[in-house]
Amino acid sequence: MPSRIVVAKELASIFSILSHPDRVRIVAELRQGEKDVNGLQATLGVSHSRVSQHLSGLKAHRIVQERREGRHVFYHLTQPELANWLIQGLRFVEGEAAHTDSVRAAIREARGLWNNGGTPVAG
Repeated sequence: MPSRIVVAKELASIFSILSHPDRVRIVAELRQGEKDVNGLQATLGVSHSRVSQHLSGLKAHRIVQERREGRHVFYHLTQPELANWLIQGLRFVEGEAAHTDSVRAAIREARGLWNNGGTPVAG
């Protein structure tokens, strides 16, 4: 099988698992370091079971790994560069001419939050 086909399939697999907004947000949140399900639940504002289901999929695709500490399970990115790649992808999303000013403002705010560990920044 030609290398381009193999690589295209691998990239498509990553795009597939990242095709849900909650999973993108989980990857972005884990950019700052490991978190447990409760921490992610509080940040994302979704149910505990929903976070767990998304983490299970991300774990199956080797995007996250877990570390156990007693009864607590902490998750971290296998390759933290993935979160940086997503943030860089915001440039593409931001450049779409069809976006409204409010969408552009939301993109800038998300970039600021993700770049600064959840601390809001101006502009």
